[in-house]
Amino acid sequence: MRIKTVIGVLLTAIMLFPVYWMLNVSLTRDRDLRRTNLFPVDPTLEGYRAVLSQQLPYLGTSLLVGLGTVALTVLLAAPAGYSLAKLRPRGGGLLSFAFLIAQMIPGIIMAMGFYAIYLNLGVLNSWPGLILADSTIAVPFAVLVFTAFMAGLPDELLQAAKVDGAGPLRTFTAIVLPVSRNAVVTVSLFAFLWAWSDFVFASTLDGGGALRPITLGIYRYIGNNNQEWNAIMATAVVASIPATVLLVAAQRFVATGVTAGAVKE
Repeated sequence: MRIKTVIGVLLTAIMLFPVYWMLNVSLTRDRDLRRTNLFPVDPTLEGYRAVLSQQLPYLGTSLLVGLGTVALTVLLAAPAGYSLAKLRPRGGGLLSFAFLIAQMIPGIIMAMGFYAIYLNLGVLNSWPGLILADSTIAVPFAVLVFTAFMAGLPDELLQAAKVDGAGPLRTFTAIVLPVSRNAVVTVSLFAFLWAWSDFVFASTLDGGGALRPITLGIYRYIGNNNQEWNAIMATAVVASIPATVLLVAAQRFVATGVTAGAVKE
């Protein structure tokens, strides 16, 4: 048991070392980056000052896009999952398979398609267009999660609501959605993280917009003749905080939401 514990600690340390190195570089002066030090020599907060003075608008845009993606994903995926799980429409199995296939399409291909559509519609370089594009990645996964979770809900619960006079919409909003909290949290978390970390859609569809996400904010520090690694890593550290907090806060809901439907009693 002790050997397994030691191995587990070592593997965890190896996996977390890039995170530590990111923090180390964020506190190191640019002129000291050529040295190999496990700890910052003469640490500085210049990178974090650059984040506060230059990157806050990018962080605000990422927050806006992330929350918008979450709202649109849940709005579309929750009713679809309920329909596939409980209403069982004709062709539902084929539709579920289509959602599964949709997750295999490379993001760059989808970005090129969106670029042509947005160019014709005149919505390039806009945050609503970015929300819609990011939602196309999250919705197929969300529908599958909602379908698996809602399929495990007892039919007696829905029949009781029907006896009380509730229609399908009222049953969904008043009964199914509240008891599907774990699935909602799981879907919301993954949708937010996808939108927060997106670079392909952001650089393709919103590269010249007034409101650009943090992934493009980090990219502005990288040039042909200059790489501000101190500011880059400081921005990466700050940008990692919301995702880390959400993961820690929602981990127990995610564990239940992801495994829902895996075991049938």
